[in-house]
Amino acid sequence: MKTSLKFLAALLLISNISFGQDLSKKIDSIIKLNYQKNPEAGISVGFIKNNEEFYTAYGNLNGESQTEINKNSIFEIASITKILTSNLIAQAVIENKIKTDDYIDAFLPKEYVLHENLKNKIKISDLASHQSGLPDIDFGKLIEKNPQQPISIVTEKTLTDIINNCTALIDKGQYRYSTIGYTLLGQILEKVYQKSYDEIIADKIITPLQLTNTLTKDFNVKNTTIGHNSNGGIQEFLKWNVTAPAGLVKSNASDMVTFLKALLNKETAIGKAAIITEKLFYKDKNRELGLGINIMTDDKNTIYLKTGDSMGQSSIICYNRAKNWGFIILLNQRNSKMRQNLLNEIYDTVLK
Repeated sequence: MKTSLKFLAALLLISNISFGQDLSKKIDSIIKLNYQKNPEAGISVGFIKNNEEFYTAYGNLNGESQTEINKNSIFEIASITKILTSNLIAQAVIENKIKTDDYIDAFLPKEYVLHENLKNKIKISDLASHQSGLPDIDFGKLIEKNPQQPISIVTEKTLTDIINNCTALIDKGQYRYSTIGYTLLGQILEKVYQKSYDEIIADKIITPLQLTNTLTKDFNVKNTTIGHNSNGGIQEFLKWNVTAPAGLVKSNASDMVTFLKALLNKETAIGKAAIITEKLFYKDKNRELGLGINIMTDDKNTIYLKTGDSMGQSSIICYNRAKNWGFIILLNQRNSKMRQNLLNEIYDTVLK
């Protein structure tokens, strides 16, 4: 009997390895084909299935370099930062520092003075699921003023002026993507922990997971990709400022796969928090949202995902808790169409 059990275990191990290799080959083939169609866009991809990691990458760090992109190359993860921020919010919930249905009034910095019409109207979960009704930063105007660093002129005063001058929540309870909502969540975290956002994310995510290439204020490191806007022009990485919790973390495929591992493990602090973020907080005919994450379902699967677009890069993170897989796609060009095509092809032909 012992021999039979050992033989069965060996067969299962060989089967799992073979299955994993087959998946990695299929995904690599999809990435390679898309790169051949879009050779100006460098790609780095990390994939995890049952804790087994796979990586593939195509292209160079920039047009003048012969250094190839790899799993350690640094990209802007842009709005994937929101998953990190919402996970921190959920960790604070587990630690009984806040509740998702708490109103934001008592947790905002003292500089914010909410109009009577706004008091006890906006929940923390409303901010995190893009349904607060608050006005947002006008990125169109910011880009006109400074195409390379549009958020550089956004300060804490900019935010307090927007909020303090708001007298009505015109579309409260309806989806409207919000940068200011996640900026406020970052400030709420700072108040409850009495630390800066970059210190909190270091304490709760970066240091515990040993994410050596997940960067906040200082991202002047080697192996950094050069971003390109949708027209192919070189685009600077966005500098760290008050809007950081909404989209200013930099990272790479390797670190994001490590984060996915923790996310999929219900025994970790990050995994326990992720379960909270995956609850349904908003639904309309077009979308379902948790906290900082989109929820997509079909007859067989529930997947959680978040896209990101900076001025010069595009990205997506996606995972299926039930089937224990996840992947990260990083592009050094703002190209949401290519990112969406990669998602669709990988999911429809490999993972569905």
